[in-house]
Amino acid sequence: MQTLTGEAIGLETAPVALLWSDSEPEGALRFKPGRWGCVVSLFAAAAAKGRVAAFDAQTYGCWGGGTGLGFGNCYEAFPGGVDCFCRFLSSGNAADPKGRAIGEGMAAAGGGAFADDFLHGEKYQQTPGDVARFVDALPICTVPTRYVVLKPLDQVDPEREVPKSVTFFVDPDQLSALVVLANYGDPRGESVTVPWAAACQVMGILAYRELERESPRGLVGLTDLSARLNVRGTLGPHVMSFTAPWPLFQRMERNVGDSFLQRETWRALRRPGTAAE
Repeated sequence: MQTLTGEAIGLETAPVALLWSDSEPEGALRFKPGRWGCVVSLFAAAAAKGRVAAFDAQTYGCWGGGTGLGFGNCYEAFPGGVDCFCRFLSSGNAADPKGRAIGEGMAAAGGGAFADDFLHGEKYQQTPGDVARFVDALPICTVPTRYVVLKPLDQVDPEREVPKSVTFFVDPDQLSALVVLANYGDPRGESVTVPWAAACQVMGILAYRELERESPRGLVGLTDLSARLNVRGTLGPHVMSFTAPWPLFQRMERNVGDSFLQRETWRALRRPGTAAE
């Protein structure tokens, strides 16, 4: 399946389709059961290298990733449980006896940066209570299929497969274009939002939730600092993500030919050293 949107904005990597499936694609990239991995790194592999990736309830890479893909509340399996996760994302576990013992055990076993963050906190939220409220508000769900699959969009068979969403990895100009295109024909100007969540959650469960809306919104992502660090080598330092739930993607595709993408301001933005007049 080709994309007029990707062509019109000069996309250099493949848009990535997310699908639910009961079949594992042949040759798909997989995490080993019980081994850590960053879900967004496999989004990046699909975009930049044309690879297909698959996840199931045993191979989701990390707790936030499993939650983000739709395999239930995987934070319950975080070392020390949800309470320790809430401290991990905020102020750290060093002041809690149970958490301190777990973190010190990690450090003694060579846990490195993760052990340090576990003890002293990533400081992405101010208090553990703030994190608890964030987790409670997430649209945690369990997908109805065995696998969540990532495919470059041009490898999707439209006769057999219907993606849940399409994610673009873009530079600032391209992101601006996608925001404008998502709002094209919608004068409310609210067709895009920037949620605070793990990058994989923006591309996964938050996009699933948008599918329940009458007019699904686009989601700007990769504001997740940890995910940015993990994909920097593959996608570069200046990339952002834009996830379009499938109905929005289809509307954007229909509007490309009659939009600003055919006009001089956009063309000028894509010509190095040229300013629009």
